[in-house]
Amino acid sequence: MAKFKRKSISLFAKLRNYFITGIVVLIPIGITLYLTKFFISVSSKLIPYELNPNTYLPFAIPGLEIVLAIIFITLVGSLSLSFIGKKILQFVNDLFKRIPILRTIYSAIGQMTESLAPKKGDRKSVVLIEYPRKGSWAVGFATKDNEGEISKKTNKSLVNVFVPTTPNPTSGFLLMFPKEEVLYLDMSFEEASKFIVSAGTSNPQAK
Repeated sequence: MAKFKRKSISLFAKLRNYFITGIVVLIPIGITLYLTKFFISVSSKLIPYELNPNTYLPFAIPGLEIVLAIIFITLVGSLSLSFIGKKILQFVNDLFKRIPILRTIYSAIGQMTESLAPKKGDRKSVVLIEYPRKGSWAVGFATKDNEGEISKKTNKSLVNVFVPTTPNPTSGFLLMFPKEEVLYLDMSFEEASKFIVSAGTSNPQAK
């Protein structure tokens, strides 16, 4: 009887380990497939129906819209670096900044994307801060030195830090820390994003 119980417990332990292993294997696969399906559905709505090649093909090619979107974004990026592209971009910027409601949203998003974009030189944006309490650390992105009213009121040199959530880095918290409490890291924006999305399982190597 005791031997039968030991075998039952051993079998249960193996099945439990197999189940946990299955979850670990399937979660990243499932999330990846879900996000892929989500991006395909979103990208298919970005391209007008008349311009979507899948409209005229005998069968739809999944992901074709994503490829076209990547090509389009790349072409816009290359065009924006040319003389004519810069003039067009300046015209669009001036146009958006003249519209009362849109100018606030457009300026805020533009400043955010510029602050998180890769920077030339040695200027780093990935930081380590003590949050939410002393002795507890979090990875964030230093967006800009706070030189406005908040710094003047506190009488401190503050740094604006965006602390993203895990595993969805598009949401998070805007925090302001004194410069001496902000530790700048050598890891790149991509490495930090991977570290956050993977919930810390992907550890960037020290440089």
